[in-house]
Amino acid sequence: VQLVESGGGLVQPGGSLRLSCAASISIFRFSAMTWYRQAPGKQRELVARITTVGRTNYADSVKGRFTISRDVAENTVYLNMNSLKPEDTAVYYCNADELYGDKDYWGQGTRVTVSS
Repeated sequence: VQLVESGGGLVQPGGSLRLSCAASISIFRFSAMTWYRQAPGKQRELVARITTVGRTNYADSVKGRFTISRDVAENTVYLNMNSLKPEDTAVYYCNADELYGDKDYWGQGTRVTVSS
């Protein structure tokens, strides 16, 4: 199983980015897909999650600004990020939990830098 993130980059405060996480298998084989992020010197934290049935949850720090969604035909999960702040600067990782099994998978990460 491979997860490939893309869409990171440099953006000014207040700007927007869309991250993508493309899975090599059907995303319905995962119980949930989650975006995490890790800022320099900080622990990795959950940003947003979407379950097989489409239920979503978000970190308080991104509620109202970030939206997680999916395209099941493309086996891809997205993270739309609006009103970006410097504190959103981090490497963003995609994670997927097996639906039947106890494995999870990680992508390689994509860097987001919010700076003027």
